[in-house]
Amino acid sequence: MAASGPQKNGIARPEPTTTVFLDALGTLVELEPPWEHLRAAAGDEVGPEKLVRAVKAEMAYYKAHAHEGRDAASLAGLRERCARILSDELGIEVSAAELVEAVRLNAYPDSAPALTALRERGIKTVVVSNWDCSLGDALERCGLSALLDGAVSSAAAGSRKPDPGIFTKAMELAGCTPGQALHVGDTPEEDLAAAGSAGIRALLVDRTGSLPPSPEESEWGSGRILSLERIVDHLRP
Repeated sequence: MAASGPQKNGIARPEPTTTVFLDALGTLVELEPPWEHLRAAAGDEVGPEKLVRAVKAEMAYYKAHAHEGRDAASLAGLRERCARILSDELGIEVSAAELVEAVRLNAYPDSAPALTALRERGIKTVVVSNWDCSLGDALERCGLSALLDGAVSSAAAGSRKPDPGIFTKAMELAGCTPGQALHVGDTPEEDLAAAGSAGIRALLVDRTGSLPPSPEESEWGSGRILSLERIVDHLRP
């Protein structure tokens, strides 16, 4: 599919926006601190700082390997590996089931209103996220599935951001060209770079207004928004 969206040398012929791609974690949904829900499993002998460090080590491993959870069997294996990392860091046994129970997601308050506003304008919305094969289930639990036209995980695409290949699958699903799409995410290094490399305009969502400037934003970003409800201001007619 030829890129007709933003390139390093600019946009030759802008196309109307028909599709908005959105990242999941940090953009549409937020993660409750897992260490708070693992306190009982960790026991009194594990201090709060050690627990937080251990969970962050597990989260870093999951982030780098989420695409390996392609189906039920490989996802179970991934979760077992994550639980092993957490257990080794803590020095106590934490089961995969306990770890999964501690992962609790909630939709941001602006997610549903923003998706609704886009749907009312006839804009397709597709989640594009570095996630395992459970992405659809996670969005369902957060109450967002009915407002979306689909979701593409790195596990399903065989490509994880910042590799732009994940957007090839997303564009096939949405039936759009790069120039007809807009991507919204919270990570310059992944979202802006991946979308920009695929020829897709990208917005950085910065709800706190505290994200520092980045090289990716200078090269690929099309602007910042403080709320997802401002996406409509960036649609091309």
